[in-house]
Amino acid sequence: MSDKLIIFDTTLRDGEQSPGASMTKDEKVRIAKVLEKMRVDIIEAGFAIASPGDFAAVQAVANVVKDSTICSLARALDKDIDRAGEALKGANSARIHTFIATSDIHMKMKLQMTPDQVVEQAVRSVKRATKYTNDIEFSPEDAGRSNEDFLCRIIEKAIAAGATTINIPDTVGYNIPHQFGATMKSLIERIPNSDKAIFSAHCHNDLGLAVANSLSAVLNGARQVECTINGLGERAGNTALEEVVMAVRTRQDEFDCDTNIDATHILSASRLVSSVTGFIVQPNKAIVGANAFAHEAGIHQDGVLKHRETYEIMRAEDVGWNANQLVLGKHSGRNAFKARLIELGVEFDSEESLNEAFRRFKELADKKHEIFDEDLQALVSETQVVESEHIKLVSLKVTCETGEKNQATVVLSIDGNEKSMTAETSGSVDATFSAINKLLDMQVNLQLYSVSNVTQGTDSLGEVNVRLEHNGKIINGQGADTDIVIASAKAYLHALNKVLADTDRAHPQI
Repeated sequence: MSDKLIIFDTTLRDGEQSPGASMTKDEKVRIAKVLEKMRVDIIEAGFAIASPGDFAAVQAVANVVKDSTICSLARALDKDIDRAGEALKGANSARIHTFIATSDIHMKMKLQMTPDQVVEQAVRSVKRATKYTNDIEFSPEDAGRSNEDFLCRIIEKAIAAGATTINIPDTVGYNIPHQFGATMKSLIERIPNSDKAIFSAHCHNDLGLAVANSLSAVLNGARQVECTINGLGERAGNTALEEVVMAVRTRQDEFDCDTNIDATHILSASRLVSSVTGFIVQPNKAIVGANAFAHEAGIHQDGVLKHRETYEIMRAEDVGWNANQLVLGKHSGRNAFKARLIELGVEFDSEESLNEAFRRFKELADKKHEIFDEDLQALVSETQVVESEHIKLVSLKVTCETGEKNQATVVLSIDGNEKSMTAETSGSVDATFSAINKLLDMQVNLQLYSVSNVTQGTDSLGEVNVRLEHNGKIINGQGADTDIVIASAKAYLHALNKVLADTDRAHPQI
């Protein structure tokens, strides 16, 4: 039998570090439940000490998820370890993931510590973590640019102190596949007690090599890969879970290991993460992109019709594409609505939230005859956009005429008080945003505005994503409606509500 390849998903922690991708506690729980259903081995739920919100999210995921191990990140500091241990108390299976930088540039310029001090602190943090769990992961940050002799020294000490998983991060995406694979192999061979730990790869995608580097590490002895849904992550992103899983499974002639992942849930997980974060999946994205299994060239179509494997190395159904079908209409009942959402990984904490989602579904069904899974995902995300909504859209009236300025009149409920404002500019969306800005007087800069259709057809939901800058922070907002001007207003208000609810966060990088 082949070895097991452990999948460590860090969508909720490292993926959330993408500018504008911050998730609420409820959104993290929703995604965690889908990851559990997919049979992800370890879910890194957050960085418990970063903020009260992050602590609450790790705690909530730990209390809800029962079949996956729940992990919290912690710097090699006593206070971080203790906070992580506290957040994970309710988990059936808990892991603490602690890290400290090991490259010369990081030790000298960031930590301002000597190598001996770094080793001492790493050992102390691992030992402290054993107070809370016997499942401890240690990461030498920036291992991809660290001295190999020093890596051998600190990793040997960490394993002796109690680390059961050793993660080798290419923190800045600097390595190339043959180099990273050779490093993994050399470390496993040189470290005397390497057989006492599982070695892991955590690769960033700055040069577009995260998946290739991770697969090279697996071929050279790594038995855990750290990854995210859709490759979500800061800068150019992380290793994409769906690509690693399907590469290993498709090429069993090359890999003597496989994962326990139920790949049929990959597509629904991808759509959920995209909907929650507002990070749209490009059409030509491997596995989960809209064109991943599409064929336009005549010779390709002819070949696939005669024998699928002429141009397809995977079955679309194996990653969930068979779920892309019409499921509900205006005459569908509440039970059918609830059942389909549960199939998509969405569960409701209360009757009130189910009723609100069903009410929105009925409103959508009156506007749009055919309702697809993507519509349902967008609808539920809109229902659960923010935990504390200070600003709500009451009404929006837009007047536009060729050759004339467009006018927008917006009525908002601000902490329960309704206020109205009208603005005139050259475009309907610009006039809407201008009216909102006049009402709220918030100093924000619009950095990104994008519109996409959720499904096909002119009656499709329009999904709008905006990215705002406020006091040096990036905040993302999403909105969906069959009218793109209304969707734009919803997205803008979603982001502004996040600004009002924002708390300081201290994200580490590994």
